[in-house]
Amino acid sequence: MKNSKITPQMETVEIIRKINTKVDGSWQPIEGETIRALKDQIMHSRAESRIQEVEWETIKTEAISVLSKCVPPTAPPKQETGLVIGYVQSGKTLSFTTVAALARDNGYQMVIVIAGTSLNLRDQSTQRLEDHLELLAGADRKWQHFKSSEFNEDDYNEIADGLADWRDPTVPQQKRQTVLITAMKHHQHLKDLDLILSRLNLSDVPTLVIDDEGDQASLNTKVQKGETSTTYQRILSLRKYLPHHTFLQYTATPQAPLLINLIDVLSPKFAKVLTPGLKYTGGKAFFQDAPNQIRTIPDNEIPTRSNPLDAPPESLLEAMRIFFLGVSAGMITDNSDVNRSMMVHPSHKTIGHKLYLHWVKKIRKNWEDILKLEEGETDRQDLLEEFRDSYEDLQNTVPNVPSFEDLSNQLLHAIRKTRPYEVNSTHRKARSIPWHRVYAPILIGGQALDRGFTVKGLTVTYMPRGVGLGNADTIQQRARFFGYKEDVFGYCRVFLEDRVRDAYKYYIIHEEDVRQRLIAHDKTGKSLDEWRRAFFLDVSLKPTRHNILDIDYRQGNLSSQWYLPKAPHNSMEAVEANRATVQKFCKNLQFRDDKGNCQRTKAQIHGVAEVSLKHVYKELLVPLRTTLSVDSQRFTGICLQIASYVEDHPQTLCTVYRMSKGNLRKRTLDKKNEISQPILFQGPNPKTGKIYPGDSKIRGRGVTIQIHKLELTTENGDIFSDVPVVTAWLPKNVSTGWLVQDQGGTEIES
Repeated sequence: MKNSKITPQMETVEIIRKINTKVDGSWQPIEGETIRALKDQIMHSRAESRIQEVEWETIKTEAISVLSKCVPPTAPPKQETGLVIGYVQSGKTLSFTTVAALARDNGYQMVIVIAGTSLNLRDQSTQRLEDHLELLAGADRKWQHFKSSEFNEDDYNEIADGLADWRDPTVPQQKRQTVLITAMKHHQHLKDLDLILSRLNLSDVPTLVIDDEGDQASLNTKVQKGETSTTYQRILSLRKYLPHHTFLQYTATPQAPLLINLIDVLSPKFAKVLTPGLKYTGGKAFFQDAPNQIRTIPDNEIPTRSNPLDAPPESLLEAMRIFFLGVSAGMITDNSDVNRSMMVHPSHKTIGHKLYLHWVKKIRKNWEDILKLEEGETDRQDLLEEFRDSYEDLQNTVPNVPSFEDLSNQLLHAIRKTRPYEVNSTHRKARSIPWHRVYAPILIGGQALDRGFTVKGLTVTYMPRGVGLGNADTIQQRARFFGYKEDVFGYCRVFLEDRVRDAYKYYIIHEEDVRQRLIAHDKTGKSLDEWRRAFFLDVSLKPTRHNILDIDYRQGNLSSQWYLPKAPHNSMEAVEANRATVQKFCKNLQFRDDKGNCQRTKAQIHGVAEVSLKHVYKELLVPLRTTLSVDSQRFTGICLQIASYVEDHPQTLCTVYRMSKGNLRKRTLDKKNEISQPILFQGPNPKTGKIYPGDSKIRGRGVTIQIHKLELTTENGDIFSDVPVVTAWLPKNVSTGWLVQDQGGTEIES
């Protein structure tokens, strides 16, 4: 549907289209000229970044959804925080550029982009904004673009004048310019931005603040000390000057924003999960669909103090052979506006970079010299045979790979076309890679190649570094090898230390679980404050750095062991609710006496029934209430494990025991007013278990539930009668690591 608006000042027609997309936020954004111009620019961009119409519609629809959750530009002043989650290297910059364009169309007067913690990330994001929003073309002058690193007095005056136009009813809408500020996430750059904002009247200025890599540096790293870190202070100050704004945290690793205290102003109140483009290849593509393209670097080929290497390891030689063959193939088949590149990502220590830089240069020069030899020379023939082995490897993953003869003829030229670059935080090389001039760079570096930095045309990754502290978000952000690689995916190889390879496998399960739970919660329309902080995460990984969290979490995996509650009597309200739940669950079950020694006492004879595990989960476990923190966290963990298993095995059965056939069993509470494990379970009779093996041995082959009916007595003689207690045994095959934090809602989206 189209509406025409004719301004009285100028006979100019502005086309505004109502968006038919179902909006899940508080208001309905419109689609104007800025978003249509962005589409035209993107759809006609260079071949390597061009997208299809259906992909653009997804990007636009999700941007509309994000903006609809932000504070409306016409609403009274208010502040909001939101979280937008994509995959690593999946196009988050294009998403927030689209949101910014929509914001311009809908009357936001200012957009601030906090673009990364390093110069190369800031410049990378700034350049993409300049390209996509055509900031340098200036044909229609929709934007006033300023860089915080270059602020001066003239900028202040220009911003003030630009904002004044929005207050002047005689200025047509299309002639009002939106202020766009790009800033590096560095305390000095943010201080300079604060100084500008503090001098402006922003009380009626609807603003959008986009924090790229919002889980990094922005959060308070001194929260456990009761202090505030410098960058966090700067962001709080920035938000103070903007009474009418939404703060959007963009990231691929949302663990930190999700787990910080809900009362923190940077704790998001809504979350939006982004859909990757059609040709995206991420964790599932590499570690599930094509695991043979992941190679393990043997421990003895990783240089350490105890294992110094005096020559390049064989795995590095293999990685470089695969890469050079890919470069040769690319020179035959690729378009002229793409790259083929390799990344060597050792320890964050620059001394390690220099060693690998030396090796890469040495290998490159040695192979170049050998390939210059006459065809009959032995060294040349031996080298080509090694390349032939690598070629046969490529044949397994590249359907139409050129012949070895064609590639070997290009090999010398291909090696000459490569250029090694050291990329680290001690100099500015990372942001000066001449992608337009060098077809096949080899980048060697550590932390500067971690988060956010795009390595164009990356096909071969060599990462001889361990898991470090085991922070899941840090490990995932090193995956620069993810991205839009469908056209060259067969040429991709990733060389990893064995434990890092396992960490990525575990992370995929965790990442998909978090995304699906957030998607399910988003559909409820509830605040993210009500989302249960409970998800899958292998116990070998930590979710994020610990110094930003002042509310602890619990991790576990209760396979091959019992879940035993410590305080089922902690709340009489919960006791009554659980009593009703157990009675309803047991009402229609057909219990039979369990088999055992005829000398057992009456208390040692139990009722047993086999029931669908899915039914047990939905009708008994989900409605069951726990109140003590340690019980709640562990109980949530077993529910996560069982729910995951039921999803893959919906027909599986569960063994349910009604202990002592539902008769009362008496137990004494300990000094903490809790049930200790030896007290809850009756032991064997006699000690050998000949007559009765003990409660802990009463279980079936699969998941086992025991329902106890207890009378609990405290040391002071207080009695809690008819307390239902549900215990659970999970066998080894029901094994999934999990994390639970006691804040947010109590229900788990499944």
